[in-house]
This record gives sequence, C-alpha cells and structure tokens, in this order.
Amino acid sequence: MATFGSLSDRLTAALANLRSKGVLTASDVDGTVREIRRALLDADVNLDVVKAFTGRVRERALGAEVNKALNPAQQVVQIVNEELIGILGGETRRLEFAKQPPTVIMLAGLQGAGKTTLAGKLAMWLQKEGHTPLLVACDLQRPNAVQQLQVVGEQAGATVFAPEPGNGRGDPVRVSKDAIRYARDKQHDVVVIDTAGRLGVDADLMKQAANIRKATDPDEVLFVIDAMIGQDAVATAKAFQDGVDFTGVVLTKLDGDARGGAALSVASVTGRPIVFASTGEKLTDFEPFHPDRMASRILDLGDILSLIEQAQEAFDEREALQMAEKIAEGDFTLDDFLKQMQQLRNKGGLMKMIGMLPGARQMREQLDNFDEREIVRTEAIIQSMTPQERRTPKILNGSRRLRIARGSGMTVTDVNQLVQRFDQAAKMMKTVARGGVPQIPGMGPVGYGGGRKPQVKKKQGSKSGNPAKRAAENKALAEGVPAKAAGTGGGGAGFGLGGGKGSTSEADMDQLQKLLGR
Repeated sequence: MATFGSLSDRLTAALANLRSKGVLTASDVDGTVREIRRALLDADVNLDVVKAFTGRVRERALGAEVNKALNPAQQVVQIVNEELIGILGGETRRLEFAKQPPTVIMLAGLQGAGKTTLAGKLAMWLQKEGHTPLLVACDLQRPNAVQQLQVVGEQAGATVFAPEPGNGRGDPVRVSKDAIRYARDKQHDVVVIDTAGRLGVDADLMKQAANIRKATDPDEVLFVIDAMIGQDAVATAKAFQDGVDFTGVVLTKLDGDARGGAALSVASVTGRPIVFASTGEKLTDFEPFHPDRMASRILDLGDILSLIEQAQEAFDEREALQMAEKIAEGDFTLDDFLKQMQQLRNKGGLMKMIGMLPGARQMREQLDNFDEREIVRTEAIIQSMTPQERRTPKILNGSRRLRIARGSGMTVTDVNQLVQRFDQAAKMMKTVARGGVPQIPGMGPVGYGGGRKPQVKKKQGSKSGNPAKRAAENKALAEGVPAKAAGTGGGGAGFGLGGGKGSTSEADMDQLQKLLGR
C-alpha cells in the first residue's frame, strides 16, 4: 500500500543490514533499533507508541531467543514483525452481529474522512457476505450529502433510507429511529447509519453523534479516519472516544502517498481494533483489516493469503477448470487469452495484487513503470481479429495482419509480436499442464540451470580387481541392490545412501508430477 511505502522502505533497509551478521552484538541491535525508531517517527507514528515498540524489540533482540538462534537476523525480523502486529491490534477483529436483527452499525468521524463512500463499500461487502443492508442518510448538515449517499447506494445495489432532504433540514435522531423500524418492516438485517461530520471536533458534533447512539443503541460504532491526516489522527480518535466512544476503527485512503504512520498508532492508543481498510476509490477497494497481513506487507514479506483471496474473486473457479483442460489439450485460443486479461482488468488493481508477493518492494521501480495500457492495446489487437483468426492464428498472413494493425491503431510489428508471444505462452502452458518441463527461450529447460542439458548417468559397474567380488557386485547392481549394501549387509542404507524406505519411488514421482502438472 502506497501510504506505508516510505515506512516499508526504511524498515526493510534497517533490517537488511543484519543479514551479513553471523552473530549479533549489542551495538548491532542498538543501531538497528535506532534506525527503526527514526523510520517510525518520520512516518508520524505516535511517540509513546514508538518508545514502547522499540523498547520491546530491543529487549527481545538481546534476549536468549536470538542468542541461541541459527540465523539471528531472521529472528530479529520475526520479532519486529510480531511487535508490529501488536501495535496494529494483534488479532483480526470481525463485526459483531445482533442475535435479533437488525444489526445497527453507526459510522462516525470528521468531514472528509470518507464516511459516505465507505457506507457504500460496507454495504457492498455485507451483500457479498449474504446480508441485506439498509443505508441511512443521517448526515443532514453537509450540502448534498443525502444525494451522495443515494448515488453511492445505487452503485452498491443497496437500499437507501432518506426521508429528509438534508442541506441543513431535518432531524437526524428521528431519521435514525425511523430507519430501524423501516428495516424491521422490510426485513433488512443490517442498518448502516451515515452520520454528519465536522471540519474539526466540536461540541455540536459530539452531541449529535451521542444522541444518535443513544437513540439507536448500535451494535457497532465504527470510527472512520483518514490515514493521511498525520498526528491529528490520534488526537481526533481520543476526542471521539471520550465524547461518543466507538467499538472499532476503519482506515480510509490507504492508497494515498502520505506517510500514514499515525494511523498505526490509533489501535494502540485507543485500545480499539482496526476492523476494515479502504484501499482505493472503487467500491470494491475495501477489505477486512488483518494485522498480521498488514505487518507482512510493511516488512515486504508478502501477503499471500490476501493475494489468493483476491485471485479467487477475480477468477471464476469453473471457468478456471475449463481453461486448464483447454490448455492441457492444446486448445488455448486468443479468445481465451482475451478473457483472462479482461478478468484481470475488470478486477482492477493488477499491480496491487503483484505487490502482495514477497519481495515485491524490490521490484517497485518495474511495477511503477508498468503501463496497464499495454493490456488495452493487446485487447485492441485481438478484438480487431475475426472469430476464425482468434481460434486459428496460423491463418494470419501478411494482408490479414495489416488489416488487424489498421483496425486496432497499432503496427504490423505489434501484431507480429503479440502472435509470437501467444505461441510461446501456449506451448509453455501446454507443456506444464501435461507435467513436462517448460523450455524458456535462451534459458533451456527450467530446473536444469543455465540452459545446460541434464547429464545422462553412465552405466556403472564394479571396479574391483577381485574377479569373484567384481562378479558379485555387478550381479547386485543388475538386480537393483546397491553394490556396497550387497557387500556390507546394507550398512550404508541406514544413512540414506542405499535404496531403503527413505528413497523416492517411481510411483511417488509419477503421483507428484500429476499433482503439479495436472
């Protein structure tokens, strides 16, 4: 996430210096902790949180668990990761639903934090989870806030309860009460109340929010906070906690380029967990907050679980199985290639998904320079082909390629390169799907290193000068028994040198190949 990009760079650089150390001294640990402290303070993390965090890291890094470790640098990284999870809230916190519907969720926060848009995101997420949310327009102060919620609700496919026009008119407390009765009548199991905000914390804001809370007795009060507002995040959170109190925090604008570290302080300072994170402008850019996954992203250790979840959302499982069968049969066409790219582009955030891989921070320059418009250009070329040409690229002669280039606004060279890359990719996928080893141009078969061919094992025989012993050993080799094992009663097999139970059979290898290849 861009908000924590600078912090991530500083922390990974500080920890990278330990990799060359076989044994860590107190000065090594102190130097690393000093760099971590500077990185956190520069990222706007609260001073008290920084002191407590670095104190725990130093104490554990100088403790027995690291001194006895085979790889002290990795142990320190693990310690930093665990402590980072701690200040982010520890465990994943899920919404508490009422035993008797409807569940009431109240959104609170300053104006501009993104409450109204977040209401739509939350409604869409709740619908995916099988709920029927009702959005309630209780922000009757901000100009056009009611209309904005109606638009967002329509985009999310959720019902909006807005009996008052807003723009300074209407009683938000009465609207919130009426909304709960309406939800019961219309069988909405979740009510999401969008409340008014202010440019700053004031008595009127707190009084109105407290009155709505008292009138509706919400199951959850989510404090929505802009991840980019700096140290004000902590002061604002404390003010809302004292005036209204809240059960959880939602971080918005995590895709921004600010330092954002103050947002890391909120859970630690208030004792309230971060429940959700908003990671973009689209209604789908919304996810439950997992402290362990966020810590891994910040330390560039990857977030494979979130990557898998997003990939599962991007690709239909049935279509994926059908696609795998087509690849194995060599029936993968340019139409199939186009569908795969459109699924990725429709999902959006292709670079965000790639950024969840371990070590992706090291590829930041390449990721930043990646132009997603290349996908659009590729789509244009394929869409300029006839259905027959997409199914059978071999019929693409010179005149056809010229027509495709003109139709897509590209050059014949671009068309030629696309067809060539597609052929190579199709052959490689077919080889892998059938359990083979793919041949990468210029590199040779994957797995054999440096493009060198695997050496064929020469037929071995006994080199003993004793004719009787040589004959016995050759006979043992012919029968599949190691010569030394035959001559010594199998003593070598106990160390894994012979053909004992620990060796991999051909049946095991066949089964493994099926699992990996098919």
